[in-house]
Amino acid sequence: MSDQPGADPVEAVSGVARAVKAAGAATGVSRAGLIGISVGVLAAGAAAGVAIERLTVGRTMRRRARAELDAKAPYGSLRGRPRTVAAADGTELYVELDGLDGTGGTEGTDGTDSTDDGPEPLTVVFCHGYCLNQDSWHFQRAAFRDGVRLVFWDQRSHGRSERSRSFRAGEPASIDQLGGDLRSVIDAVAPTGPLVLVGHSMGGMTVMALADQYPELFRERVAGVALIGTLAGNWDAVTFGLPQVGARLFRRVAPGMIKLLGRQVDLVEATRRLGTDVSAVFYRRFSFGGKDVDPGVIRFAEQMLDATPIDVVAEFYPVFSVHEKTEALAALHGIPALVLTGTKDLLTPPGHGEVMAERLPGAELVLVEDAGHLVMLERPDVVDARLAALFEQAARFRGADEPASGTDEPA
Repeated sequence: MSDQPGADPVEAVSGVARAVKAAGAATGVSRAGLIGISVGVLAAGAAAGVAIERLTVGRTMRRRARAELDAKAPYGSLRGRPRTVAAADGTELYVELDGLDGTGGTEGTDGTDSTDDGPEPLTVVFCHGYCLNQDSWHFQRAAFRDGVRLVFWDQRSHGRSERSRSFRAGEPASIDQLGGDLRSVIDAVAPTGPLVLVGHSMGGMTVMALADQYPELFRERVAGVALIGTLAGNWDAVTFGLPQVGARLFRRVAPGMIKLLGRQVDLVEATRRLGTDVSAVFYRRFSFGGKDVDPGVIRFAEQMLDATPIDVVAEFYPVFSVHEKTEALAALHGIPALVLTGTKDLLTPPGHGEVMAERLPGAELVLVEDAGHLVMLERPDVVDARLAALFEQAARFRGADEPASGTDEPA
């Protein structure tokens, strides 16, 4: 595979796709997942699990184990070339460019434009979920650094991005605003060439909002879309795995509770630090479908969620009830698409993925057996193989008459 300027983008993507497929389950990568929904709302339900855990593992031992994992775990350590992009309201969004960069007329490694007139490679833009950051794509970043141009960014108020200026000025957060942020990122770091948009949870909603606002971008430049652990609407039908009575009660009390918590930042943050045992069981329940999860990735998941301030949790929670972008999926018609969800996802259940796939004729629907909400960390082998096939198909979609067929990797 050539990484020289002017290299055939289809061949470049095909090469890295073959490498990822060949790695497969033999990579031995760890499995994990992370809830992208509010901290502590269902903590009482997790308390029973904590009590059982305390019978077998002492608090001191757990703290020691966490310290050892913090010292050794490499998850989230991969870094790209940093950029800052201003959103429409001036909020500074933190972006990293990784993978193939400075070829085929895209931005050069020194920040200047390449003068090469060869075909441009795919640019894959990863959009993370609620209460996460770009490091949630750790395994995908590692898998696709060779041969695909990658863009990772932290959504406003998340990760290394600035707190939302418009929210601080009194304007409610919205998924539509996140779609505009994604457009700002694309215009700044990938203004030309074919695009693949990958979104998880709230990040998938962000991609749908972009499609709703800028359908012409999808007609002209988008070569592929991956919607992972997300939904197009009807959020209020999600039961979180609770009985109907419990789900209805949660719907009544959660918005007010989270709003109240968001106003007591210092108190809540101190309580979160003291309530590590409860939150750990809470995370496991709503993040993972399987039981054989690497403790290092579990700890990585805890750190990502714990790093999200409670007022940011409160800032974005209301947006999900009003998210409705089912009709916006029409902008994706004819574009290679992947819809992937874990069968044990309690936050964006597989039925929602099936609804999206029905709206996207030709989309590949993948239901990953026994996987939870953060499927790209829990089952990176499956997710990477499916993405590799999508990238290959996307390159052919924009660079050749016939797209490649999908992969037959088992789920």
